[in-house]
Amino acid sequence: MQYSVVIHLAEEGGYWVEVPALPGCYSQGENREDALSNVRKAIALYVSALQDDGAPIPKDEEFVVRVTVAA
Repeated sequence: MQYSVVIHLAEEGGYWVEVPALPGCYSQGENREDALSNVRKAIALYVSALQDDGAPIPKDEEFVVRVTVAA
């Protein structure tokens, strides 16, 4: 499975990561590598909990692009 994630700079330092296709699935880390490693674990736990409950597993149908606008 693949999910799009959004990495944010945390105000207190480090990074926090959200998974738009999985509401409430977040993680954090001191650096980007840690944050991504941690969110992989969070995704696995989230999906496992859905499977245990017999709930459908959301698919990631989003895509992220960067756009440029004139300021």
